[in-house]
Amino acid sequence: MTHFSSFEATRIDGTPLDFSSLHGKVVLIVNTASACGFTPQFEGLQKLHDRYAPQGLEVIGFPCNQFGHQDPGSNEEIGAFCQKNYGVSFTMMEKVDVNGTQAHPIYQWLKQEATGILGSEAIKWNFTKFLIGKDGHVIKRYAPMDKPEKLAHDIEAALQGA
Repeated sequence: MTHFSSFEATRIDGTPLDFSSLHGKVVLIVNTASACGFTPQFEGLQKLHDRYAPQGLEVIGFPCNQFGHQDPGSNEEIGAFCQKNYGVSFTMMEKVDVNGTQAHPIYQWLKQEATGILGSEAIKWNFTKFLIGKDGHVIKRYAPMDKPEKLAHDIEAALQGA
């Protein structure tokens, strides 16, 4: 059985991130976009990071251009946008596909571990969120319209190991 800690990905600055380094942390993974109606959620994600990172939360954004071509920029442009407009200091990864044959392996796994409405595996839009517990198992999948602040209770429970 595949485990969260067996994956790796590349940060937006080109450096690798081995997910085994996140063992024992609560992780929130989000597919992001810079020109989406949900883009202001970057602000809420940053607030979650600011509030809970000292307790062991890791927020990780994966830019994706698969939905309405809402993140067409380069990794450098996306990183600059997130920093300038939302003060993003949580981990941002290189742009990836989340659906289809080229979907990043972490998204292939996430979609199998936590299906969407009516059992659908496909990511429907930008800002779909996955909460992963300290044990590396997916706790919950959240829809794009679920605002980051609405996740606080689940994050707190996960940080307490509940």
